[in-house]
Amino acid sequence: MNKFMRMLVFFDLPVVTAADRKTAAKFRKFLLKDGYHMIQWSVYSRLCNGTDAVATHQQRLKLNLPQKGSVRLLVLTEKQYESIDVLVGTATFEDSPEAAELINVF
Repeated sequence: MNKFMRMLVFFDLPVVTAADRKTAAKFRKFLLKDGYHMIQWSVYSRLCNGTDAVATHQQRLKLNLPQKGSVRLLVLTEKQYESIDVLVGTATFEDSPEAAELINVF
């Protein structure tokens, strides 16, 4: 049985020049296309079904990294992620345990 995992990507990318902004937009579009959703500015999350899926998406992430800036990856179990505390604002559906259950349907 696979264990649900969350990949959290944190990034700070330069956006001073038009080329920088284009690169940053391209990276964000890659994240969205690869199944990540935005938790907050420059923090994206993706649900994976097991360590094999994490490895696959980690490799895709590495192939799409911008040349400048800072990008970090943190992998958590879904149980660890569920302990996140939203201090201000509202949790989204993607943050709920029901979102993890949808992956079983497909």
